[in-house]
Amino acid sequence: MLTRLRVSGFKNLVNVDVRFGPFTCIAGANGVGKSNLLDAISFLSALCEKPLIDAALCVRDEGGKTGDVRSLFHRVGDKYADEMSFEAEMIVPEIGEDDLGQPAKATSTFLRYLLVLRYRENSGQRAVGGLEILKEELTHIKRGESNKHLLFPCQEKWKKSVLIGKRGASFISTEQSSKDSPDNKIIKIHQDGKSGRARSLSAINLPRTAISATNAAETPTATLARREMQSWKLLQLEPSSLRSPDLFTAPTKLGSDGSHLAATLYRMGRSESSASSANNAIYAKVANRLSELIEDVRELSIARDENRELLTLFVTGRDGTAHPARALSDGTLRFLALAVLDIDSDTQGVLCLEEPENGIHPKRIPAILDLLQDIVVDTTQSTGSDNPLRQVIINTHSPTVVAQVPEDSLLVAEPLQSSKGGTTYTELSFSSLSGTWRATSGGRTVSRGQVLEYLNPLSVTSAVVEVLPPSIKRTRVMDRSDMQVGSFDFDKEEPLQV
Repeated sequence: MLTRLRVSGFKNLVNVDVRFGPFTCIAGANGVGKSNLLDAISFLSALCEKPLIDAALCVRDEGGKTGDVRSLFHRVGDKYADEMSFEAEMIVPEIGEDDLGQPAKATSTFLRYLLVLRYRENSGQRAVGGLEILKEELTHIKRGESNKHLLFPCQEKWKKSVLIGKRGASFISTEQSSKDSPDNKIIKIHQDGKSGRARSLSAINLPRTAISATNAAETPTATLARREMQSWKLLQLEPSSLRSPDLFTAPTKLGSDGSHLAATLYRMGRSESSASSANNAIYAKVANRLSELIEDVRELSIARDENRELLTLFVTGRDGTAHPARALSDGTLRFLALAVLDIDSDTQGVLCLEEPENGIHPKRIPAILDLLQDIVVDTTQSTGSDNPLRQVIINTHSPTVVAQVPEDSLLVAEPLQSSKGGTTYTELSFSSLSGTWRATSGGRTVSRGQVLEYLNPLSVTSAVVEVLPPSIKRTRVMDRSDMQVGSFDFDKEEPLQV
């Protein structure tokens, strides 16, 4: 669980400090760069399993994938920042496994990870430059200081179930190599609770982060921190992936693009002791959730094609007609995928989604917001298989979404004009509503006028009158007398007498 993230020097994020609760909604106009915060989270996740250059090239730029590592650094005019830094505070699971399936148990679960990267000019055969690690650290946050770090509402029994350990020493640290090599740093990976020597790595030659090379035998806590960050996923649910049937041998965990939906659901149904009854129970639960979006849903099923060895998802309507996934709308498929994630206890970590309201009728947006909030951990109860440690971060530019999310979950992304060396540039700031738990940390707050303008975008242009010849004069829908607020009964759906 990501509780706080500081980022500087990455794209248009300069001295950004954001606190996260179980559910966070980031709102902002198109083009302000609110997606960059999600990209920073994804970048940290990729750095835990891929080489530095490969992780960098996975990050999106304006054209899709990044072609030049340099473009990830903050730019003012034609000059790029020298460094980018990330500091993440997180709660990690106490128990897990490493890449070889070996069990790991953390000595501490409330951790702070710091990473500072520098751009390195191309010195080999690559057409693009590289990245060099200047600093990497993993330290423990004391249980007694949790109230200073966890500002979102949570009960003591939840804290006791997730905050374990009292260790104060570093799990990963950085030291200067020697006076003769002041530019070279040594990254040390310390063993948990052991007196053995730390593993020392020369930072200047490291192709990947130190945390990505940890294992359960020597560094179980760092290994579980890596596992936690690997679970930070940007979900880009693609309709084509959601519609595809799965081979019998397909992975049984939903992909970031929505792939393997049928295989995941089939695995969940088969995981119970009685396959047939479990299937009915699991499928019925998902179908009931889907009926909140589409009333014409009777049941959901997974068909096995023994000849082609395929699993295909079907939704059956009230009239008995079975519709395969390929016939379902984009919005229905995305909602269905989220409903599966909600009941899949294997899904943990951070789920980031961009504009989850896409493809959803405005009347059904409350249903998808309720679903997203049901996915997150309940901080009034202890964690467990029925209350996994996971959170959701979304971004949106929809006034309908902003109007209906909980007030303490909202962050408004705004461009902020700054200057450096006589050059003016735009960076991104994140503001919360006054009176909410984020505001108590001393962060920026958004003005009431800005929120009202966001919630009522039509009022800004309501006084604009289009000047046209009488023969082609048009009346906007919002200008009709029978469409004014108070002139319509939404329950009866018929005009009122005014």
